[in-house]
Amino acid sequence: MNPIRRILLAATAATAAILAGCGDSGTNSSPSAATGGVDVKAVAEKLQKPIRIGVSIPAADHGWTAGVVWWAKQAMELYPDVEWVFQTAESPSKQIQDIENMMTRGVDGLVILCTESAPLTPIAKQAHEKGILIVNVDRGFLEPVADIFLEGDNASFGRKSAEFMVEKLGGKGNIVILEGIPCTVNTSRVNAAKEVFDMHPGIEIVGQDSGMWNRSKSLDVMQTILVKAPKIDAVWASDDDMALGAEQAIVEAGREKEMWILGGAGMKDIVARVMKNDPMFPADITYPPSMIATGIQLAVGVLQNGKREEIMKFMPQHMMIDVELILPANAEKYYFPESVF
Repeated sequence: MNPIRRILLAATAATAAILAGCGDSGTNSSPSAATGGVDVKAVAEKLQKPIRIGVSIPAADHGWTAGVVWWAKQAMELYPDVEWVFQTAESPSKQIQDIENMMTRGVDGLVILCTESAPLTPIAKQAHEKGILIVNVDRGFLEPVADIFLEGDNASFGRKSAEFMVEKLGGKGNIVILEGIPCTVNTSRVNAAKEVFDMHPGIEIVGQDSGMWNRSKSLDVMQTILVKAPKIDAVWASDDDMALGAEQAIVEAGREKEMWILGGAGMKDIVARVMKNDPMFPADITYPPSMIATGIQLAVGVLQNGKREEIMKFMPQHMMIDVELILPANAEKYYFPESVF
């Protein structure tokens, strides 16, 4: 089976399993072994009345969000009977406007991956107060306004990546930290990483700035840091696009033999280099953009058949996806050449 299709089916099966534990125990289905005992087709076909769901996510301004857009479209295709209102936004103001328009169109639910956490919290709260189901994916709101919050384990992301860096450096060295955009994801990753670094007095942070999860911005930021820091041993980039921007700056400065980079999110180009034991990228860490597909499937499952209140009584409100360190020994497991990311 195509690995992309396998992941999507696995996400559907996992969602169906959650909903099976929340819904009508009298439902008769014929589960298959391939989907862990869950009849995925039956779940997808259970829609009895049209529902309208808005999906509001960031524009594909870097690799990971391009993956999010792609996975969202794949998931929506599984449910042709749903009326989808799909918008991508390049800024918080555009995303707020998109959500306002979705509310005007009378959506039953919203699946939201924030461009930034703080500006999107008030509009999400407003939608929630109007009775619209809110499924928040990845970048959390600053208040608990979501009915369901699905995220990767960003504290584990920061901790595992920092522990790898400390171990590879032998507990001492000069490092650079590249942060992402201001949101809960970035805060959790950076805080967890710095807690690890702070436990090792031999680790010195010689530069820290935001690359905004953008390759071009990270190139500029890293160029500035390289001028100010004569000795750097490693770069903790927290995102693969930022890692590639940092690499370009390092190579252009002729300092590629001096340091290495640890990014994150499992971009296929980086995973391929880990597989080949590229000294610039000795490892990476998973953070699948396919989580948006799970969020979409959860929204459909809760709203189908008009049983929202019944299902939400037993639905977990906070779900967390684990992250794994990608090393040469296991990189093939995380390499998906067909993916856009």
